[in-house]
Amino acid sequence: MARVKIDMPASYRFSTRIPVRIGDVNYGGHVGNDAIVSILHESRMQYLQAIGCTELKAYGTGLIMADLAVVYKGESFYGDQLTVAVAADEISSVGFDLFYRISMEKEGKTVLVAEAKTAMICYDYDNHKVSRVPDALKQQLI
Repeated sequence: MARVKIDMPASYRFSTRIPVRIGDVNYGGHVGNDAIVSILHESRMQYLQAIGCTELKAYGTGLIMADLAVVYKGESFYGDQLTVAVAADEISSVGFDLFYRISMEKEGKTVLVAEAKTAMICYDYDNHKVSRVPDALKQQLI
């Protein structure tokens, strides 16, 4: 079986802490795959806010997700404090990739929970078409 592989960046410029909520836990007693996607979304919103924008207002453009890949590495449970590191890379004329590393501290060790990537495309929501990455946004990403 072929597995998804994500070439993760060596460093991250942003990180946030997100607690595992009871609604994130599935029938297996651990964080569900759908909850990981929700945690990625929350961390992306916090990252964008930190660089002065949102998905709808990103220095003169909007952002829309073109794809998502997640590689699950370990379990997490209700009450765990997750650290989500976020980095932008692979910037093109119309978009960029965001990379996410979800980890937690357990018994004095860093435990990797998941790695993920989203492809973000600049999008003009008024005209319903792809747009270029504004220079101001590019400067915030690098």
